[in-house]
Amino acid sequence: MLDGRIMGLDIGDKTIGVAVSDIMGITAQGVTTVRRVGKKKDIEELKAIIKERQVNKIVSGLPKNMNGTIGPQGEKVQKFCELLQEETGIAIEFWDERLSTVAAERTLIEGNVRRENRKKVIDMLAAVIILQGYLDLKRNF
Repeated sequence: MLDGRIMGLDIGDKTIGVAVSDIMGITAQGVTTVRRVGKKKDIEELKAIIKERQVNKIVSGLPKNMNGTIGPQGEKVQKFCELLQEETGIAIEFWDERLSTVAAERTLIEGNVRRENRKKVIDMLAAVIILQGYLDLKRNF
């Protein structure tokens, strides 16, 4: 039993997809997509969600190249997460997010979601996929 929720993040240049686990740490639910306006404001918005949802752990997707190395986008995510961790005092774990956006896109297409509507929710759904993968792995250990 957890004593708080886990937040999943899909951090991009323009948006941050946010998901949060249920209190038992079994399922991930999409919360929102944060439009990025600047590191300070982005972190403030995430802190508000953390407080509201009683989050005590964060899992961030870490974009890797297909060969497993970390490229420029992965480095940006790591730097942002360092700042977020300093600001919140909450430990952040990384989850290999390769193909999470592809899986999110496929799910939305299969659900017959129109292209313009997919754009609005794809990052949040990618955050759900990242967090759900993490929760499933933890539960099986």
